[in-house]
Amino acid sequence: MWRQLICLCCLLPGCVLAKVWIGEVSHVSDGDTLWIKSGRGAAPRKVRLLGLDAPELCQPGGMAARAALQALVAGKAVQVSTNFQDTYGRDLAYLRVDGRDVGAALVSAGHAWSSRWRGNPGPYAMDEATARAAKAGLFVNPLALLPRDFRKQHGPCAPPP
Repeated sequence: MWRQLICLCCLLPGCVLAKVWIGEVSHVSDGDTLWIKSGRGAAPRKVRLLGLDAPELCQPGGMAARAALQALVAGKAVQVSTNFQDTYGRDLAYLRVDGRDVGAALVSAGHAWSSRWRGNPGPYAMDEATARAAKAGLFVNPLALLPRDFRKQHGPCAPPP
């Protein structure tokens, strides 16, 4: 009983510290990175979607992933839930639009992979399995490379002109 209570107390700070805010998307950089304005006059914040990994823009499926994210969020208010920043200063966040989890929508349509880390299949593993079974998007090609593997083989994409 005490052990469970201690575990619960250790988990609560992460839940309590999560910041939830509403904003409007000002720019979509790629399939998992976008800029969101949190209010009038506020500078847009760079946000990286948590739980998924979309292909690089120069990778097959990269432009389609960016277009899919744009179609989901363009001109809509988004709910951002974040409590971390990455080494590039981006907010790492889960995003909702019209009550829908944006990450789940992208992965289930085959525009991204569920993030994998240390043997964990990630939060969208079931959505990815459904997309693979349907051969949706990226998964039409059974040999599609995860972005990290693509970068290892081909290096980073050239910056846009």
